[in-house]
Amino acid sequence: MEPIIIVHGGAGDIPLSRVQGKLNGVKASAAVGQKILAQGGTALDAVEAAVVLMEKDEYFNAGYGSVLNLKGQVEMEASIMCGNNLDVGAVTLIKDFLHPISIAHKVLTNSPHSLLGGEGAKMFALEMGFSTVPPESLISENAKSALAEFLKHGEFGRTEIGLRDEGGVGTVGAVAIDCNGHIAVATSTGGMSGKAVGRIGDTPQIGSGTYADDNIGGVSTTGHGESILKYCLAHSIIKLMQSGNVANTATKLAINGMTERLKNTAGAITLSKSGDVGINFSSKRMAWAYIRSNKIYFGIEKDEILEEDYVSI
Repeated sequence: MEPIIIVHGGAGDIPLSRVQGKLNGVKASAAVGQKILAQGGTALDAVEAAVVLMEKDEYFNAGYGSVLNLKGQVEMEASIMCGNNLDVGAVTLIKDFLHPISIAHKVLTNSPHSLLGGEGAKMFALEMGFSTVPPESLISENAKSALAEFLKHGEFGRTEIGLRDEGGVGTVGAVAIDCNGHIAVATSTGGMSGKAVGRIGDTPQIGSGTYADDNIGGVSTTGHGESILKYCLAHSIIKLMQSGNVANTATKLAINGMTERLKNTAGAITLSKSGDVGINFSSKRMAWAYIRSNKIYFGIEKDEILEEDYVSI
């Protein structure tokens, strides 16, 4: 199996001033994951590393730069899934750590449970050796501005920062297949700007934000969380592939179906078990990238596929 990883940097109303930063970020993320796969690493390690890179980048709504709840706090969530045995790990209501995806990975490998939240997730992370960071160190100026805009204008449900071209961040995700044909998916987010304290979205809920099955494929989603959750978007795409649709068709059908039914937008990246790529979004923009045959393919606009020569890092 030729290993491959595809990443996304969030779907939504991304302002023009943030487009290049988003593209730079997803390309760098794909390169980090592809290097691990090229060296014989696992899909799980590749998707975690790709997401970790984006959790450190304020262009994305995950880790540092996550959007804020109504009290001005960061509350993050993440999930990771292994398609070999359907093992999952997820966390929610994370406040004091930079990399929720790494804690989720430890839940998968080191916990009898699948989803941990709040104080229990913090206790588990500390037991696993993760170091806390000051909560204020996770807050970017863009996130503060977005909350101020929300409180002023009340546009609930925004996952992208910037009403007036001030920001542009988004949920991040990665899907990979390694040389053994195993599939893994990772997704991480700060949620919705202005969300209620304690709100839990689609990202940590398996079948909504994340799904992986070696027998079918893998999916990571982004967009309006409550709608993705209600529609079980990731698993809807998987079921469409199981019914015989190719990855791109399944992704498009499910996203269009969700948007038509629930009147909100989303995006997703998909890999079939044979490595076919699916990319679709009903939002204004979604940053994505993948590497194949010494080329890096990427885009952010509708129906846009850009390519550059890829030199391994």
